[in-house]
Amino acid sequence: MIRLHDIHKAYKTHLGPRPVLRGIDATFRPGEKVGILGRNGAGKTTLLRLIAGVEYPTSGKVERQMSVSWPLGFAGAMHYSITGADNARFIARIYGKPIQETVDFVEDFSELGEYYRLPVRTYSSGMIMRLGFALSLAVDFECYLVDEVIAVGDSRFGERCRKALAERQERSTLLLVSHQAETVRAFCSTAAVLNDGRLTRYDDLDQAIAVYQTV
Repeated sequence: MIRLHDIHKAYKTHLGPRPVLRGIDATFRPGEKVGILGRNGAGKTTLLRLIAGVEYPTSGKVERQMSVSWPLGFAGAMHYSITGADNARFIARIYGKPIQETVDFVEDFSELGEYYRLPVRTYSSGMIMRLGFALSLAVDFECYLVDEVIAVGDSRFGERCRKALAERQERSTLLLVSHQAETVRAFCSTAAVLNDGRLTRYDDLDQAIAVYQTV
């Protein structure tokens, strides 16, 4: 289970603090498939990073009672000075996964070819996204966090990503943030709307989408 307790997040700017999240309370239970809908700039990625522990809230508390992935496709999960294969070995050691099995899985899924054994700093942004996604899927997390950035890239790889997520939906919690209602409808059974820094949860997916289309 994941609980958010009165989460506030603000960023410092030259004009003063810029609030992004304003007192969010939410609970996500094992097995749920929840979409978080919000317009560009609403704070969706920030919320996902707080849940993952990549960032910390300005105030409030995130309580995690299950293993949580980093946001799928998040480039900060890897080291740029080493190769893709070495990143896979590093992840395998951290999470206690079979090393060669993990290296082989990431190589196959990322489809990086000869670049897999070159430093990540030589990769394009699309290649980094592929590696980050493959590294995430190499670990059996109890909760997967998915940012809409996974839509970046060619359609064939995108379809592989969708199929991989569908397989994990059967045994994992899924939290997906997107500004596209169609994406949320494809993966999720319930949804929440993030607007003006506040999150409103709806058990009825159609109701959530209808509300989102009015904000």
